[in-house]
Amino acid sequence: MTIENKVVVITGGSSGMGAATTKLALARGAKVVVGARNKDQLEQLATEVDNPKNFSYRVTDVTKKEDVQELVGMAISQYGQLDVMYNNAGIMPQGPVDDPDRLIDWEKTINTNIMGVLNGIVAAVPQMKQQGQGLIMATDSVAGHVVYPNSAVYNGSKYAVKAIMEGLRQEQHKNGIKTGIVSPGFVDTNLMDTINDDEIRNQIEAGKKGWLSPENIAEIAVFMMSQPENVDINEILVRPTDQDV
Repeated sequence: MTIENKVVVITGGSSGMGAATTKLALARGAKVVVGARNKDQLEQLATEVDNPKNFSYRVTDVTKKEDVQELVGMAISQYGQLDVMYNNAGIMPQGPVDDPDRLIDWEKTINTNIMGVLNGIVAAVPQMKQQGQGLIMATDSVAGHVVYPNSAVYNGSKYAVKAIMEGLRQEQHKNGIKTGIVSPGFVDTNLMDTINDDEIRNQIEAGKKGWLSPENIAEIAVFMMSQPENVDINEILVRPTDQDV
């Protein structure tokens, strides 16, 4: 098991779980290309990583298929291959399904959490088919396994990711392409900042106890990336020990 010399593309990689995974993968010998919307955070990350010669980045909005295509193309141009595509970017707006003021939030959720993953898949599959191998990953969630009030649209987006990734596995495994989702419970990241409802966000954070760290998830993601070609870990579901849901 090793990630050494593998070429890894990570979206949503400038902070939180994506940044932690980037740092760990680089420390273990991978070549990592990161996409995210925040240029300042990407530039800061570049100063923090081990093996900066194996790190590059591009400002990327995953809702724009051209951005994702160019990110993947950059990795292939630099390294001649693509071993892992990790579709990690996501947002988590919360609120009642029927609130008309939240329709723009629901649209952003679908475009980022679902279309962002699909854009990554479409960008990565041709190169991986040509190689005869590769791993496509996505960050799912415990929210893709259970539904709860004020989170149904987010839940729906994560259920969709789980279904899409299983469909992709069935369609592409004969081409040597593996799939895997990492489904965390509560993780202490800036994902909470994408909750526009202060009351809901405060309720969630009031219960913060023993939440997972981005580094906890990075270990799991890199473990999935490090498997030999005949081993396909399709999902890792991980919760804080104290989490109820």
